[in-house]
Amino acid sequence: MLVLVYTFNFIDRQIVGILAVPIKADLGLSDTELGLMGGLAFALFYTLLGIPIAVLADRSNRTIIVSVALVVWSGMTVVCGFAQNFWQLFLARLGVGVGEAGGVAPSYSLVADYFPPHQRARALAVYSFGVPIGSALGIVFGGFIASKIDWRTAFILVGAAGVLVAPLFKLIVKEPLRGRYDAGHGKPAGAAGIGDVLRVLFRKPSFWGLSLGASASSMMGYGLFFWLPSFLVRSYGLSLLEASLFFGAILLCGGIVGIWFGGSLVDRFGTARRRVYAFIPAAAFVATIPFYVGAVTTHSLALSFFLLLAPTALGLMWLGPVLSAIQHVVQPNMRTTASAIFLFINNLIGIGLGTVMLGLISDGLSTRFGAESLRYAILAGTSFYLVAASLFLLSARRLERDWEK
Repeated sequence: MLVLVYTFNFIDRQIVGILAVPIKADLGLSDTELGLMGGLAFALFYTLLGIPIAVLADRSNRTIIVSVALVVWSGMTVVCGFAQNFWQLFLARLGVGVGEAGGVAPSYSLVADYFPPHQRARALAVYSFGVPIGSALGIVFGGFIASKIDWRTAFILVGAAGVLVAPLFKLIVKEPLRGRYDAGHGKPAGAAGIGDVLRVLFRKPSFWGLSLGASASSMMGYGLFFWLPSFLVRSYGLSLLEASLFFGAILLCGGIVGIWFGGSLVDRFGTARRRVYAFIPAAAFVATIPFYVGAVTTHSLALSFFLLLAPTALGLMWLGPVLSAIQHVVQPNMRTTASAIFLFINNLIGIGLGTVMLGLISDGLSTRFGAESLRYAILAGTSFYLVAASLFLLSARRLERDWEK
C-alpha cells in the first residue's frame, strides 16, 4: 500500500513532464516558465511544509497523515486540469506540493518500523519503486490521454484515482510501534521537537553531506524526468505518445533494477562497513556520465534507448542506501523529522532548481542550437553527478561515527 501511494505521488508529480509539450502549445509558455511550473511551483510548499508535518507525524498517527495528504495532492492534481493560464497552473501545482509534503517522510518512518535494520535498505528500495513506476505510469498514461483526448483530462483522471485510493490505504495500513526493531525500543521515548532533531543533526556531518549530495544528483534526475520527453519530441521527431512509451520503458526497467541493486548491496556489505552506504552511490554517479554523453549525442534512437537504461539505473541506486542511512543517524522518535529535513534540502534544490536550470540553459542555447538546445542542456547537467559523488565520498568518512548504535 505504501508503494501504491508513492506511485500516485510520482504520477501526480511527473505527469506534467510529458504534458509539457501540449501545455506549452495550448498556454503559450516558454521553457523557463515550464521549468518554474514543473519544478519551483511544486517544490516551494512541498519543502516548506514537509518539516512541520513531519514533527506532527513523530508525535501522532502517521497513517492518518499519509491518507489526508493523498487526498489533498490528488485533489489539486484534478484542479490542474482546469487551469487556463500560467499563474492558475502554477498555483495548482503549489497545491500538489502542499499535499505531497505529508506523504513521503512519514512513509520512510513507517517502513523503518516495519523492518529490522539489516533489511531496511532493501525495504526502502522496494518502497522507492514508486519513483520509476509512478514516473513511468505518469508519463505513459499522460502521453496516451493527451494524444487521444487532451492534457486536461489526464490531470483530472489521475487525480481522481488517487482520491479513491486514500480510504483503502487508511483501512489496510496499521500504525506500528515506533522503534520496535531497534535496541531499547521498550523504553519510552519522548516526542522530539524540531530543535532537538536539529541539535542532533548538527553533530552529524554525514547527514548534511548525504543531503547535499542527493540534492545535486536530483537536479539532474528531476531535470531529466521533466525534460527528456520534450527532448525526444524535438530532437528525434517522436510523437507525444511515442516519447511517453520510450521514456516510460526506460524509467520502469532501468529504475527498478538500479534501486533494488543499490539496496541489496548495502544490506549485504554495509553491516560491517557503514561507509558503503555512501561509496556505492558515489561510484554509480560517476559511472552515469559516459552513458549519458553517448545516449544524448547519438543520432540512433535505438542506441539511445539502450544507453539510457544504464544511467537511469545507476542514477537511482542511491535511494535505498541513503534513505536507510538517514533512518540510522537519529533515534526512532526523530526519524520522520530527520527525513523531512533531508527531503527539504533534496527537493528544494533538486526539484526547485533542476527543471528550471535545464530550462534556462536550453533557452540560453536556443539561439545557437535551435530545437537541439535541450540536447546540450542535458549534457551540461551531467556535471551535477560529479558534485554529488564528491559530497558522498566526504560523507563516507563520518558515517561510522555518526551511526546510532
